[in-house]
Amino acid sequence: MSEQHTPRSLIVTFYGAYGRAAPGPVPVAELVRLLAPVGVDAPSVRSSVSRLKRRGLLVPARTESGAAGYALSPDARQLLEDGDHRIYAASAGARRDGVRLVHGATADTVRGSGWVLAVFSVPEAERHKRHVLRSRLAGLGFGTAAPGVWIAPAHLYEETRHTLERLQLAPYVDLFRGEHLGFTPTAEAVARWWDLSSLAKQHEAFLDRHEPVLHSWERHKDTPPPPEEAYRDYLLALDSWRRLPYADPGLPADLLPDGWPGARSAAVFAALDGRLREAGGRFVTEGA
Repeated sequence: MSEQHTPRSLIVTFYGAYGRAAPGPVPVAELVRLLAPVGVDAPSVRSSVSRLKRRGLLVPARTESGAAGYALSPDARQLLEDGDHRIYAASAGARRDGVRLVHGATADTVRGSGWVLAVFSVPEAERHKRHVLRSRLAGLGFGTAAPGVWIAPAHLYEETRHTLERLQLAPYVDLFRGEHLGFTPTAEAVARWWDLSSLAKQHEAFLDRHEPVLHSWERHKDTPPPPEEAYRDYLLALDSWRRLPYADPGLPADLLPDGWPGARSAAVFAALDGRLREAGGRFVTEGA
């Protein structure tokens, strides 16, 4: 298993793709079965579930038959719902003809709504929260405009608000909407606010790992995907992909360098999603 595909991450990815649609708690035995195709053994499933429980993302519950299982906490459901807007907006956008999108945002969309600014101030007595704030804003895809001033496309406002309120960080932050009026050209400013070289490498790593998988499935496009194989390849692709729309927050294409790989990686994920997700769901329901 690669370093990226940790057991804990794969369990979260499973719940995001399939587990939250379950009619009740997912039995532990089912989690073991469903994580085996992606290389996670039973002890790793159990220890990772325990960590997710301690973090408040999973809650223990009994199934109708009385078996031990786990369901998503309300906070975890909100996180996954917020994530849907990013993870699958790119897929929807990549399927549109004639519109070049990077994670669902056209230049006109971003210009129309502008940017959201997060300005925070934390008292010295609570300075440990500064690191938490910086980490969460970076995790949401914000770039750094200046010390204590973070910036992102304005369509991230609602998710940012949810996150800061959930983590009880809202009292330290002021949020603003605005436009960039100068003096640096906006494309140059974007290159300063975000590490575009690092983002491009993340897109390229996704393509290196999952574009060959897509090509392999395309060679057998007239054959129904075997459920377990579809499930395995889809879960691994989603586990890799779901981080990218947070690192790259939907910056407009004409503010990015030529040859930007974001649109291509979005298209690869969209194709894998369309080809494999439903077939993978059949493997999930086999044990239900």
